[in-house]
Amino acid sequence: MNLPEKFGENVFNDSVQKETLPKEVYQALRATIEAGKQLDVSIAGAVAAAMKDWAVSKGATHYTHWFQPLTGLTAEKHDSFIEPDGDKVIMRLTGKSLIVGEPDASSFPSGGSRATYMARGYTAWDPTSPAFVKEGTLYIPTIFVSYTGETLDKKGPLLRSMTALDKQAKRILRLFGVECKKVSTTVGPEQEYFLISEEEYLKRKDLQLTGRTLFGAPATRGQELEDHYFGVLKTQISEFMRDLDSELWSYGILSKTKHNEVAPAQHEMAPVFSTTNVAVDTNMLTMEIMKKVAKRHGLVCLLHEKPFEGINGSGKHNNWSMSTDSGFNLLDPGDAPEDNTLFKLVLAAVIKAVDDYQGPLRASVASAANDHRLGANEAPPAIISVYLGDQLGALVDSIVNGKEYKSGMAEKAGIGVPESPIFPKDATDRNRTSPFAFTGNKFEFRMLGSQANVSDANICLNTIVADAFEQFADELEGAKDVKKAAETLIARELKAHYRIIFNLDGYGPEWEPEAERRGLLNKKNTADAVPVLYEEKNINVFVHQGVFTREEAIARADIRLENYTKIINIEALTMLEMAKRDVIPAVSDFIGDLCGNIAAKKAVFEHIACETEKTLIKQLSSLNDAAFAACDKLEQDLARVDKDNIGSASQAMAHVIIPDMENLRKWVDEMETLTSSDYWPYPSYFDLLYSVK
Repeated sequence: MNLPEKFGENVFNDSVQKETLPKEVYQALRATIEAGKQLDVSIAGAVAAAMKDWAVSKGATHYTHWFQPLTGLTAEKHDSFIEPDGDKVIMRLTGKSLIVGEPDASSFPSGGSRATYMARGYTAWDPTSPAFVKEGTLYIPTIFVSYTGETLDKKGPLLRSMTALDKQAKRILRLFGVECKKVSTTVGPEQEYFLISEEEYLKRKDLQLTGRTLFGAPATRGQELEDHYFGVLKTQISEFMRDLDSELWSYGILSKTKHNEVAPAQHEMAPVFSTTNVAVDTNMLTMEIMKKVAKRHGLVCLLHEKPFEGINGSGKHNNWSMSTDSGFNLLDPGDAPEDNTLFKLVLAAVIKAVDDYQGPLRASVASAANDHRLGANEAPPAIISVYLGDQLGALVDSIVNGKEYKSGMAEKAGIGVPESPIFPKDATDRNRTSPFAFTGNKFEFRMLGSQANVSDANICLNTIVADAFEQFADELEGAKDVKKAAETLIARELKAHYRIIFNLDGYGPEWEPEAERRGLLNKKNTADAVPVLYEEKNINVFVHQGVFTREEAIARADIRLENYTKIINIEALTMLEMAKRDVIPAVSDFIGDLCGNIAAKKAVFEHIACETEKTLIKQLSSLNDAAFAACDKLEQDLARVDKDNIGSASQAMAHVIIPDMENLRKWVDEMETLTSSDYWPYPSYFDLLYSVK
């Protein structure tokens, strides 16, 4: 494989645009992409014709406006290029068809902003994210809005948040004599996932219906030996990863790193960062391709945050930064951060934003699936805090406490043998327990779930940082001595928001009470985390920055709670079906056969004790009765949930239904350890985690 030639071969990227478009059309399009200028609609026809010709040369017969509705997934409606031409057809894509599509808007989540009988919606081309050809179709990235103008997707608000940050960041930069065309946020979302045998997957209705195992006793070996992380790749996994890389590269996706993760059957792929909306699109495409490539290898790719109880779940680390069109990184501290007033101002703005809006930031990653991993020793706690590391932590401490700063510059390191090279040692360590950690020239937001659309977190980050920039710019633009005024502002804001900085162990038992003492939020589940989005302060920041209207902000909170309630309801119903139709009858059959064994033995040897069978019968009968009673309680509690009231329904799911489900699982998992595998109706954790060769 000639990788440089293969890379991006399915993408209508800059080099293809330059080659296929008239010079003036190409320049106008690049001005929109690179400088954020208003799209010149007069060029649409020429772009559409070139895009169609290129796509047809790649075997495409259809095109689709590819968008991201509020389901959190992607959506597509395919139209062919053909148009009648007498007795024949011609292949055509018009400028209008490129720019605007009209899918049905009534069947997607809208949070009540659209009545179901009101169907008209529009998709509008996002020229900043390149089109691509996949499986005979030209995919055109778009935004999705209703007839009355409400955004019904995740892409539209993301682009708005990027515009808001661009506008306010440029005000900050101009104060320090830095001029640029555009400030863009960049993201590199690391992707964790599980791979299991498709044959075993198809025997588990919980995995098929909910993405996770609702029952399952732990395997006798999990991750306790710590030998899977970065371990040698199994042959089947290696072949999958090689195939995956090849396919991702063909779509211009910068797949850089691949390795085994901590849990058995768990793996990770990490890309090189790119502009945020492009990174979102490519991550959504990556997850889709992962599933399809896995199927070709007889595997199933599980993207659920916690598919298996008792071992690590999967997240998606969101490496976030801000850069100008010339490549200047606003989060680069330089060699002497203590003298870099611009960097300190940007840092103070981010810290202020995270502290002021810790609630919305936590809510942006909230989901039924992610609740299973946040706070466990595999993911950051549900408490938002900022980790700065030794060097920046010492700098901030010196500013807050008015003490002299002693630079902790990078040192040289080695292992003490002459053959070993001397390598540069970073100025600070990394903290895997921190939800929002500074890692050199970016922040790593580590709370995102593995199947999440990363738009939500980045919409929030962009918006709240833009708001902090605006407040800082408003104060500094009238200052006679900008640097002096900025240093005063930096000290004031770092003192005001010092509570959000935590450089120690987020897993330690002392952190929760310490966080409470500091007044930090600790919302451990989605039902408790999302309601902060209804608070006026949190609505207003999105409205003021032009990211959401008030109605859009409320609708998205409603949708998040509604989705949470529906997922828990589906899981509960699936548990009931599995327990009542499969598990309880299977255990009863095993008990019946044990009784038959006793009768058979006594027919031959009248005085034989049969203590083993009797003990198992007694234990399993008691557990089966407990499981049946747990089913009954879960069923009754589900019936009492008022699903028309989304607030009370989500609270009931979190604080009544989930404990009921955990109680049912306890009895079922214990029965699995006592029941013959010949009777157990589902593949065990051993079968699921260790069957891939």
